[in-house]
Amino acid sequence: METITLDVTEMAHGGSAIGRANRGRTVFVPLTIPGEKVRVQIVSEKNKYAQAQLVQVLQPSPERVEPRCQHFSVCGGCHFQHMAYAAQLTAKENVVRDQLARLGGFKSANVQPVMPNPEPYGYRVEMVLSPAGNGRLGYWSPVNREVIAIEECPIARPELVALLQDVELDLPGLRKLSLRIGDDEALLAAIEVDDVEPPELEADFPVSVAIVLPDKTAASLVGDLYSVQRVNGRDFRVSPGVEMAVSPAAMQMVVQTVLRYAALTGPETVIDLFSGAGTLTAFLAEQAQEVVAVERNPDAVADLAVNLDDLDNVAVYEGEVEAVLPALPSAAVMVVHPPGSGLSRQAISAIGRAAPGRLIYVSSDVATLARDGRSLQQNGYQLVEVQPIDMQPQTFHIETVSLWVKEG
Repeated sequence: METITLDVTEMAHGGSAIGRANRGRTVFVPLTIPGEKVRVQIVSEKNKYAQAQLVQVLQPSPERVEPRCQHFSVCGGCHFQHMAYAAQLTAKENVVRDQLARLGGFKSANVQPVMPNPEPYGYRVEMVLSPAGNGRLGYWSPVNREVIAIEECPIARPELVALLQDVELDLPGLRKLSLRIGDDEALLAAIEVDDVEPPELEADFPVSVAIVLPDKTAASLVGDLYSVQRVNGRDFRVSPGVEMAVSPAAMQMVVQTVLRYAALTGPETVIDLFSGAGTLTAFLAEQAQEVVAVERNPDAVADLAVNLDDLDNVAVYEGEVEAVLPALPSAAVMVVHPPGSGLSRQAISAIGRAAPGRLIYVSSDVATLARDGRSLQQNGYQLVEVQPIDMQPQTFHIETVSLWVKEG
């Protein structure tokens, strides 16, 4: 395999940094930092770019730090533990700008500095693990190309790591295990198995156990069927198959940014698409005349109904956004929080026809935001501002809240 010396110049989306080699090749190298000179080995090559692995750091960046975790560089859960936190924030802001420009055509987008997470470590309230053999659990390793058992995870809440040490599961057909901790310190283990028949389980320590079915609904096996998460001073019940913000502190910043962009004065109707358990819906409803929430997961709809029981100005529709939105009345403000895969073409068309004056897009993947942004622009929307928020420090993932205004 070819070994070359490389000057690393910028960060790419996905966790690798980039250097330029001879013949104009772009080389992607994990575990490096812009500004470094490194020795790398090419591991795969296409026409104009190559993937490489780090061999030696010849001139380290002053931002290089010692990773905290013994699994870092092998485990695929973290990408930036070798970078000082301030450097991670700068890298993420640059990636947001680059993705919006290259994939969306937004050459001069108004991107704000990344809001830092107050907890760069120990923030995750959920661990999603896979079987690693011998009853052990772990994360997928892109280096080893297999699931590796883990002994520690410094980005997760310590209580979850302690629970992981106590869990021994040798369930046939186990695909995934999610461990969650609520703000009441209650622990929940949710299992996904190939067989829909629930296994016989006993827990000899205080933890609730649930089974998540293929349609993302859940059934209780032991104890409570949900976790309680406190965001922005309000408690939310979240069922196992329903998305839960991995960092409540960062989710509070998302809520506050959404409210700032919504700029509600009281008489507005707001449509909240992909509402989940109602974390955004609740705070929008406190400031609007009416909120219409749309969510396809029946367990999330049930959570939302409980979470917003004190509010009488929320209507909830269970179903796909593409099917429900065309039947809804018009709204001045629309909030969308789709999964990482972004909006479908049908959903974007439905949004275009609904034509809200103000659209707020909460995204967990800036690449799909950029792609969808191009379509929104074609539907007459102008990008006003993008606020990145560091939901997942030590990883390349970046949450964004963006404001779009209907032209004319």
